[in-house]
Amino acid sequence: MADKIKVMIVDDSAVVRQVVAQALAADSGIEVIGAASDPIFALDRMRRAWPDVLIIDIEMPRMDGITFLKKIMSERPTPVVVCSSLAEKGAQATFEALAAGAVSIITKPRVGLKSFLEDASSDIVHAVRSAAKANVRALRPASAPPQRVKLSANAMLGASGNRALARTTDQVIAIGTSTGGTQALEAVLTRLPATTLGIVIVQHMPAMFTAMFAERLDNLAQIEVREARNGDRVIPGRALIAPGGKHMTLKRNGAQYVVEVADGPLVNRHKPSVDVLFRSVAKFAGANALGIIMTGMGDDGARGLKEMHDAGARTIAQDEASCVVFGMPKEAIKLGAVDFTQPLDQIPAAIISHGANFNRGAR
Repeated sequence: MADKIKVMIVDDSAVVRQVVAQALAADSGIEVIGAASDPIFALDRMRRAWPDVLIIDIEMPRMDGITFLKKIMSERPTPVVVCSSLAEKGAQATFEALAAGAVSIITKPRVGLKSFLEDASSDIVHAVRSAAKANVRALRPASAPPQRVKLSANAMLGASGNRALARTTDQVIAIGTSTGGTQALEAVLTRLPATTLGIVIVQHMPAMFTAMFAERLDNLAQIEVREARNGDRVIPGRALIAPGGKHMTLKRNGAQYVVEVADGPLVNRHKPSVDVLFRSVAKFAGANALGIIMTGMGDDGARGLKEMHDAGARTIAQDEASCVVFGMPKEAIKLGAVDFTQPLDQIPAAIISHGANFNRGAR
């Protein structure tokens, strides 16, 4: 019989600790080995029995959840599920938890908490089971990219006021990722030059987070990174990230590519969905695209990447060793959708090489 997944719950709310523990106890493959009202109490218990998965809040007494998460990830990396309210006041702190290595987030409201958690019991169990499969070694912070001055449009184009390299292009890079993707995208985008082909991205992330995530990457990268808006141009030197809670598709407008951002049903349990983006890229860009699928749970994007591959696009999957979760890339590989498998630290060079070959007329 397989060992049970051992879980520790750390939350200053007695209601949360009780209801989450009851939800997990209903699964025969999960064992709650402890619950604590703050990280200091939790650390004392964890020295005696270390959990396989931690469920933590953000705002707690004596040590906040972000500090606790960073301490855990630096000393003994462990899959962490954040159970936090996503009200505007706390959104930045919750996003910081994702950037620090949290595997996933369970959204809890500020009112009706007990009934919500009871209704969401299956989501809690799913989050814990998914977290237990995470490759936490891949969650260690990557080495910082070389510090370089970020070029603005004015610096490159004088007083014209136009964005650098704002020209017609028929070349697109499409990236899809989920669990572990916040760190993976940072590792990729911060190592690309300002001349990189236009990029469209779906990262599974709740609404409210994508704008902050894009802003953070924009401050770190040489390329422009922003949350996509309906009608945005896809141009060299720009990466557009699909807004949380919306689907993003690529469209052709004459000789130009633009994105369409719209509401719609969940696809593969996600909105935005990687499959939705990849299918649109296959339809409107075809062989003029490079598709990349990276770390993530499930299979969203696998079929879409196959459609891109069949339409003539080059395709890359992140390798298992560097993925936090090898679900999405693995499913794409099984479908025959992948031309090359690359470790995370080699994907930026692959993107740059693809652009150079494309500009020379090679595919």
